[in-house]
Amino acid sequence: MSTMAHSAGTAVSHWETEPHHHPEGASTKLGFWIYLMSDCLMFAVLFAAFGVLGQSFAAGPGPKALFDLELVAINTGFLLVSSITFGFAMLAMYEGRQARMQVWLSVTLVLGLAFLAVELYEFYHLIHLGAGPQRSAFLSSFFALVGTHGLHVAFGSIWLVTLMVQVNRKGLIPANTRRMECLSMFWHFLDVIWIGVFTFVYLLGMI
Repeated sequence: MSTMAHSAGTAVSHWETEPHHHPEGASTKLGFWIYLMSDCLMFAVLFAAFGVLGQSFAAGPGPKALFDLELVAINTGFLLVSSITFGFAMLAMYEGRQARMQVWLSVTLVLGLAFLAVELYEFYHLIHLGAGPQRSAFLSSFFALVGTHGLHVAFGSIWLVTLMVQVNRKGLIPANTRRMECLSMFWHFLDVIWIGVFTFVYLLGMI
C-alpha cells in the first residue's frame, strides 16, 4: 500500500515539475503579429504628425513644387509587383519547389532594391534643392514618415537575403518555412503602409 502511495506521489510530483512542452514555433506567428501591431502604432503616429505638420511650409516649397508624381508612381509599382512575386515564392514553397522559390525571392529582392534606389534618389534630389528635413515642419514630417518606411524595406531586404542563404544551406525545414511566412506578412505589411503614404502624402499633396 505504501509502495503504491509512493508511486502515486512520485507521478504527481513529476507531473507538477515537468516543463510544459509546446509544438516548435507555436508562438512565432502570434509574437510576430504583436510586433506588426506595434509597428502599426508607430506608423499611425508618423501619419498623424504629417497630418498636423503637412501644411507648415515655413515660406518654403510645398508638395507641388517638390514631388515628381510619375517617379513616385513608378516606385510604387516596384513595391506592389514585389508583393506579387513574393506571393509566387510562397506558392513555390508550399509546393516544395525550392529552386523556383529562390528565383522568385531573387526577383522580389531586385524590386525591393530598385524601390530603395529610387527613394534615395528622391531624398538626394530634395536635399540638393535645399529642401532637407530641417527646412520646414512639412519636410521634417515627410522625411520621418517616408524614411522610416524606407528603413523597413532595407531591413526586409537584409532579412530576405539571410533567409535565402538559410534555405540554400538547410532547405525547406519547418524553421525556414515559419521564417518565410513571417517575412511574407512583413513584406505585405510594408506594401499596405506604402499605399497609405502614396495616397496621403503624394496624391493629396498634389491636389
